[in-house]
Amino acid sequence: MNIFKAFMVLFVLVVLSGCTSREYNLFQANDGQTVINEIPQNKYEKEVEFENLIAPNDRVSITVYVQSKAGSQQMSSILTINNISDSSTTDQDIGQLVTQKGTVRLPLVGVVRIEGLTEDEAREKLITVYQKYIRNPYVTVEIKNQRIIVVGEVNNPGIVSVTNGTMNLIEALALSGDLTSDAARHNIKLIRGDLRSPEIRNINLTDLKSIASTSLLLRPSDIIYVQPRELDGFNKAVSEIAPFWNTLSAILNPFTQRKTLIE
Repeated sequence: MNIFKAFMVLFVLVVLSGCTSREYNLFQANDGQTVINEIPQNKYEKEVEFENLIAPNDRVSITVYVQSKAGSQQMSSILTINNISDSSTTDQDIGQLVTQKGTVRLPLVGVVRIEGLTEDEAREKLITVYQKYIRNPYVTVEIKNQRIIVVGEVNNPGIVSVTNGTMNLIEALALSGDLTSDAARHNIKLIRGDLRSPEIRNINLTDLKSIASTSLLLRPSDIIYVQPRELDGFNKAVSEIAPFWNTLSAILNPFTQRKTLIE
């Protein structure tokens, strides 16, 4: 009986040694090492001043206004591009889609390239374009599909809309229903840029000094990944081998009972 118990304990240890929480975590480096990133002051100041640029596949809402009548201070809309079809329409569907060439096609003026411009720069460009046809036009431009992706150990993972032009990590987590009890609060990953060569930051929310030395400011299209705790990965590994353990015990149990009777 003692030999059987020793065998089973050894078997479990061997199986669990290959079932760490690492296989449940996303966006890991090959070396498995985690370094909490510090952001220098000059880089942080640039992030504070960041303005999103219009890119292909963005959706932009464009409205053109003119004076109601000569000498009047009131403005009337003569063009509104929102494409609102019903009450279920979201920011992902509103506005005109910017083509792969970075252009939009507008009434009266035709095709206009706005890729690489901020909302203010696009507004000024469209005012100049419409001045050829309209006296004293006023234009508003707004990117409508700015979003942050939040996945992992949060209560409501998914896409978070950026409605104020900017957002920080705490806001994104709050809008995702906060962290779960299994979240690794000391190692939250921020993935930014091209996924073939992304910039990955590791953020520790449990240490005020670490928070002060990093940047919690987010940009549209950032991905926030909240990893599970190490114990959570271990528990998942145990739950995965539990059916096999029960089956093995059921197979070997008659033999151990027979040996006990003989002894």
